[in-house]
Amino acid sequence: MSDETAAPERLTTGDKIGRWAGLTALIVGGFFPLIWMLLTSLKTEAELQKFPVQYLPGMLNFANYARVFTEQPFARFFFNSMTVSLLSTALCIAVAVPAAYALARLNVRGRGLLLTAVVAFSMFPVVSLLVPLFRLFRGLSLLNSYPALILPYAALSLPVAILTLVAFFSAIPRDLEAAAMIDGTSRVGALMRVVLPLSAPGMVTAALLIFVNSWNEFLLALSFNTKLDMRTVSVGVTLYQGEFAFPWPLIAAAVVIATIPVVMLIAVFQRRFVAGLTAGGVKA
Repeated sequence: MSDETAAPERLTTGDKIGRWAGLTALIVGGFFPLIWMLLTSLKTEAELQKFPVQYLPGMLNFANYARVFTEQPFARFFFNSMTVSLLSTALCIAVAVPAAYALARLNVRGRGLLLTAVVAFSMFPVVSLLVPLFRLFRGLSLLNSYPALILPYAALSLPVAILTLVAFFSAIPRDLEAAAMIDGTSRVGALMRVVLPLSAPGMVTAALLIFVNSWNEFLLALSFNTKLDMRTVSVGVTLYQGEFAFPWPLIAAAVVIATIPVVMLIAVFQRRFVAGLTAGGVKA
């Protein structure tokens, strides 16, 4: 009997136990912090300080979520983060697409050196760029503005976006573009009508990585935008703590709200995101 028609191999008891153990560890390690944060946000200060530990809240208490918006302008923080993250993602993708296409399709001299430089740039720690960027934006009067975060976020995410898109563009057969150009389409038209639609998983993967990095970034947001109405969510969460008090249920509620956009994006684009990660990992 050929390999194609052979019956699938049955898993042994040990294999099944190993798979279930791995799945359980993944669920506990991945979801337990979020579940614990959600339970903490529903507790009162008294329930949080009980000993032995009270794992479940006595009753569903959503007062902490209301306080998030009344004690600090959290809606403004949320709007700032959404604006900065979306615009930095759009800018980064707009720059990464032609750069990645040129590296994947055109006979660029020194292509290997350029890709090495892209990888090297991605390894720079953000803290080493803080002072030069601060002086630059101060000289340009861009502090406490959206461009002060959009420009560095897009630049810092550019290497990841380029490497991800180069892998996808390289995997698309050149004959498809050649056929489109024979029919009268320009190279730019072939890119827009052929390459980009076929690279949708890679585009989604790159966009989600950029958005999440921009949404979670803390150091630059703390340093460049110091006015209260220009704070982002990642910095705004830290404003609820006092000098001697840490209202953990309130902070937990703010963290849960800040996590919602990322969770929703991953849930909506899960299939394309997973396809993009797996395909990008083997098609280089």
